[in-house]
Amino acid sequence: MTRLVIVDDDAMVRTGLRLILGGEPDLEIVGEAEDGRQAMRVIRDLGPDIVLMDIRMPEQDGLTTTELLLAQPDPPRILVLTTFDADDMVLRALELGADGFLLKDTPPPKMIEALRTVARGEPVLSPSVTRQVIAAATADREPRRPSAERELARLTEREREVAIEVARGSSNAEIGQRLYMSVATVKANITRIFAKLETDNRVHVAMKVRDAGLL
Repeated sequence: MTRLVIVDDDAMVRTGLRLILGGEPDLEIVGEAEDGRQAMRVIRDLGPDIVLMDIRMPEQDGLTTTELLLAQPDPPRILVLTTFDADDMVLRALELGADGFLLKDTPPPKMIEALRTVARGEPVLSPSVTRQVIAAATADREPRRPSAERELARLTEREREVAIEVARGSSNAEIGQRLYMSVATVKANITRIFAKLETDNRVHVAMKVRDAGLL
């Protein structure tokens, strides 16, 4: 059973998420909060596995809350929720260590699948948001292109193919299907890519791919 806490200042959003997720046998909503400060108390008391975290809230926003939570020992996994197709706050949350992000209007089956993916320890990057965030972050990419090309030159041809799929927002399972690899092999390739690019963040890989002109 994966235990969830919902953090959002909009009561309607919290209610909607409860309706979407409440009937799943392997997901249990153990609490909710309407701002970051309340979330800190709720999460400390309940110890959830995953926090669905709104990025923009009064009192204490999702960025500050994410940073504080991930500085603690044994923190929960954090899945950021946003209404924006492109939001530099989402990119910052990923840099801080959030496990992924989704649009609030993500179809229920996709949202449930995303939670299960995060529960398995895999990041979730909504493809539409990934494209928008990376595009915004790399709008003026020409000055960075030579550096990105040099970094990606460290990768094998297979690792480059995997990196391109990561940049498209594909999950490990989707990468495996498209490149005819097992999920374990995909994970091994991503681990090597992270090591060679000196990162642990899929968005960083995606930005390098885009800077290099491969997308």
